Amino acid sequence: MIPPRVLTIAGSDSGGGAGIQADLKTMTSLHVYGSSVLTSITSQNTLGVDGIHTLPTEFVGKQIDAVLSDIGTDAIKIGMLATIDIINVVVDTLSRYPDATKHLVVDPVMISTSGSELLTTSAVDTMKQKLFLITYLLTPNVPEAEFLLGLEKGSIKTLDDVYKASKELAQMGPSYVLLKGGHLPQVRDGTTLMIDVLYDKSTDTWEEIVNPFIDTKNTHGTGCTLSSAIASGLAKKMDIKEAVKTGISYVAAALDNSIGTIGSGAGPLNHFHNVVTKPYAGNSVVKALIESLPEDIWSNFIDHKFVRGIADGTLKRESFEHFIKQDYLYLQNYARAAALAAYKTRDIEMTAHYAKIILHIHHEMKLHVEYCASWGITKEDILNTPESVYNVAYTRYVLDQGATGDAMDLQVAMAPCSLGYGEIGKKLCNDPNTKREGNPYWQWIVNYAAEDFQASVDENRALLEKLALHHISTSATRWSEVCEIFKQATLLEIQFWEMGWKCA
Repeated sequence: MIPPRVLTIAGSDSGGGAGIQADLKTMTSLHVYGSSVLTSITSQNTLGVDGIHTLPTEFVGKQIDAVLSDIGTDAIKIGMLATIDIINVVVDTLSRYPDATKHLVVDPVMISTSGSELLTTSAVDTMKQKLFLITYLLTPNVPEAEFLLGLEKGSIKTLDDVYKASKELAQMGPSYVLLKGGHLPQVRDGTTLMIDVLYDKSTDTWEEIVNPFIDTKNTHGTGCTLSSAIASGLAKKMDIKEAVKTGISYVAAALDNSIGTIGSGAGPLNHFHNVVTKPYAGNSVVKALIESLPEDIWSNFIDHKFVRGIADGTLKRESFEHFIKQDYLYLQNYARAAALAAYKTRDIEMTAHYAKIILHIHHEMKLHVEYCASWGITKEDILNTPESVYNVAYTRYVLDQGATGDAMDLQVAMAPCSLGYGEIGKKLCNDPNTKREGNPYWQWIVNYAAEDFQASVDENRALLEKLALHHISTSATRWSEVCEIFKQATLLEIQFWEMGWKCA
């Protein structure tokens, strides 16, 4: 399987905080294979740039050919280009690889964080006239936007100015413009915010990405990191909005989890934050989610008195009958959630994955109807049963996570059902203390311990691991959000057992 690939075409930062170094650190942190083309070598540290050596033009083109003719790429990030000749050779060489330039993210590097000029003024027009015409996403900050538009410094003062500037920049060629708000913090309801604005030229619409403003001097390489993180998202087949939001989350986490003082000036971002704060690093995300639950929640779910009543056959018949009717109604909505998940992804492999899960659910529902028939309950009886408030609370929570969150949010909300029933089925079936002969619920246990159901649990496990790799921001905050969704869904599963128990 080919991993997601991103090519960065940029300069080198001897201090390791920006340029190619920041790009490759970002890609590695986001589990993307990064290749690189060097355009310039800089002598710099956190205090500034004291020398730039531009590589021979033909050698820059040779590097691009070497990478794209063999390794290929799913997205390209372009940073420091320095001269007219380098811009020309980059554009001309890329023109021979049209498939590689579909997702071209351009960070118009002109001035470093420390204030050093990294692009000659004469090269700016060439960038606008040539490079912008093939650009998918342009990611300027406010000073860069002013420079590109020929505005006086400080002209972009308000969000209305940002909206106008992003549209004017898109008219130069880019399909999308992300005008970053780090230089223009906004105050709303007493809170200082950073508002990045994404403009979509095809629909003539804007979207604000709002986050708390992080006050830190360790901002060296922010622009390089963001553009690389967005390119990494695009390489993973995220749509533009998801890639931008995920990239911004990565940068926010890298800013918020400072590694301390590096140098005497503007320090670099922390690309180790995912290694340090990701609780499931090196482990199964499923295991980490279960271990994240407060004490006893998972055991209260899989060892609930309702489950113990199934195991020893003492559960009241009316409780079980109410439960299995509601469970069928739940599965209808569970299938809807899986279909919603398939709709939200543009990756055909992921869509096929969800399609397989829906087929598993369909098979489970057929078995459900057959099992209910053995109890004298017809499908019509099930469908004529009003949906319990417990059922409504649970299924609407799952669907709401799918409607308002990303693919990971939805899958985590669905996870306790699959994981829990899979564990319960195997546990009860293999437990010698489970009553078999004369237990009216034994077939229910067998159904959930069966190979086909366990295969569906494995599908869901694999999907969770893949989504975690691509969608969980590497910040502790994002992980906390995912754990909270898993906890709420597990508590709603417990309430589902309580529903059956209380009805008798």
